[in-house]
Amino acid sequence: ATLVLEPAGRCCWDEPVRIAVRGLAPEQPVTLRASLRDEKGALFQAHARYRADAGGELDLARAPALGGSFAGLEPMGLLWALEPEKPLMRLVKRDVQTPFAVELEVLDGNRPEAGRLLGRAVHERDFMAPGVRREPVRAGRVRATLFLPPGEGPSPGIIDLFGSGGGLCEYRASLLAGHGFAVLALAYFRFEDLPEYLNDMHLEYFEEAVDFMLQHPKVKGPSVGLLGFSKGGDLCLSMASFLKGITATVLINACVANTVAPLHYKDMIIPNLGNDPGKLKITESGHFTFLDVWNNPLEEPNHLSLIPLEKAQGPFLFIVGMDDHNWKSEFYAHIASERLQAHGKDRPQIICYPETGHCIDTPYFPPSRASVHTVINKAVFYGGEPRAHSRAQVDAWQQIQIFFHKHLNGKKSFKHSKI
Repeated sequence: ATLVLEPAGRCCWDEPVRIAVRGLAPEQPVTLRASLRDEKGALFQAHARYRADAGGELDLARAPALGGSFAGLEPMGLLWALEPEKPLMRLVKRDVQTPFAVELEVLDGNRPEAGRLLGRAVHERDFMAPGVRREPVRAGRVRATLFLPPGEGPSPGIIDLFGSGGGLCEYRASLLAGHGFAVLALAYFRFEDLPEYLNDMHLEYFEEAVDFMLQHPKVKGPSVGLLGFSKGGDLCLSMASFLKGITATVLINACVANTVAPLHYKDMIIPNLGNDPGKLKITESGHFTFLDVWNNPLEEPNHLSLIPLEKAQGPFLFIVGMDDHNWKSEFYAHIASERLQAHGKDRPQIICYPETGHCIDTPYFPPSRASVHTVINKAVFYGGEPRAHSRAQVDAWQQIQIFFHKHLNGKKSFKHSKI
């Protein structure tokens, strides 16, 4: 049997790949298995059972899976359904300069562990499109990596912030640069000489990052966009509310109040939203869920933690997972909408995805309903159903690009990718 991949050999992680098998017997039962190892050697695998057509061919774009890690017509199921060999491990890309090598195997019959190997192929999935440049940034206090798209530029700029895990995450910024943006993946704690913990946050650090982008010759001014996830989302809200030079802000499952640590800016302090650890719940599988821990920002004692997003100059896009077990993300997005309208501002764009958990990330990353959280070193339940989560990731990735192209690049229409 021959495994046929389109595009052959390699492509970017956020591009779909067509998987087909030729040379099988008519209506032959087979199992397809995918596997990859991350940079630390952790193994992730998925498999699905299929039956070839009358001509001995199998095309995952037309043939439904009969069971396994998923069932039904799922052309990219072998990627989004990857599961860790060791429980609670989440697949992330640490070094975007190297691809993930996905091994695909065709096994005879519908028993993946016992089937005879019929064919094999390796598909490399890159995180930097051809021509994308990666530049480490150590400018003043700023610790980041800048990804520049192909061409001479200048290009519309985006600052990308992740959540309370800390460190420097580059995979979203590197992929987004392949779509025509200059993207700064910005660390703000637990990286090099930055603070180890989220204690006191100072908005001047983020202001320095905005200034760096606006002064860069490859970044198209006079403003930049912001992309924030989780804790990085409320930091982006604060940046948009207090800093100049910000035109458009995308928030993925973020709070409308300042969380985790007090935020300082000049002579102002926004206290962090309080919480009640006694409301921490444990699921039947023993995972923590934080949904009810956070205090209601609308109640009187918590008003000071609300971020005055009505001061922002540009539009907002809220991406919401309806099964987020870390934040009441939909509730927060509607607070933002009501607050903006109450101050005579346009309501934000809110996109809600049913059965989708906290980590709505880059397309085709396995959703990991639960994971060991790096801050508290406990198993945390993120929520979401894998199939719905995968569809949300693909759509949200498109919506992010459409929003930024419209508000940073002045493009009223947007050509959808093959996704």
